[in-house]
Amino acid sequence: MAEYHIRMKELPSSAQPRERLRDHGAAALSDTELLAILLRVGVEGTNVLELAQQLLVEHRGWGGLMRIDYPELCKRHGIGEAKASTLKAALEIGRRLILTEHAERFQIKSPADAAKLLLLEMGHLDQEHLRTVLLDTKNRVQTIATVYIGSLNASMVRVGEVFKAALRHNSAALIVAHNHPSGDPTPSPEDVLVTREIVSAGRLLDVEVLDHLVIGQGKWVSLRERGLGFSSA
Repeated sequence: MAEYHIRMKELPSSAQPRERLRDHGAAALSDTELLAILLRVGVEGTNVLELAQQLLVEHRGWGGLMRIDYPELCKRHGIGEAKASTLKAALEIGRRLILTEHAERFQIKSPADAAKLLLLEMGHLDQEHLRTVLLDTKNRVQTIATVYIGSLNASMVRVGEVFKAALRHNSAALIVAHNHPSGDPTPSPEDVLVTREIVSAGRLLDVEVLDHLVIGQGKWVSLRERGLGFSSA
């Protein structure tokens, strides 16, 4: 550890992340500097800035660090349980803050608006999640509900569960969304079948299904825009 401390002390105070944050604000810091503050210390032969940079390169940025699970992160040399816990907690705080800011009375005017609300988090999930974005009469977001976790299969998804939260919130409409962990948002035949069943049930329950989005990594597809599962029959 001695080598680490000497190398960091040799840096001018203006180049040290905490001092730069104090003097210039968090927005002025690079991703490497922000991560270095969370990690606090490096390991022998590698200072904390170098360790932070290595992690970001290895995992291709914040998205990769969000996807890696806690046990695997703990095994990485120079991390351990304390640093892994701090990092995972910080990433989760950021995720929740984004969801809160975007979702609170956010008005959906297009599929892109809905995708913006969901893409950051759902694009990094390693399991399929089926969620509903519940809307009031002005298409403002009431809440986002998780309906199902697991492979999207028409024989397993109970359509009634899709509308359970909507009926509880007296929602006027909803948007269905699920992710493809592969990263490819191309809708499958099963996705189209599930969409038809959900749209049909929505008509009976007087809850309009505005769209079904398939979320990939940095990409998304609107089934309504593609005319899949939204026939006027």
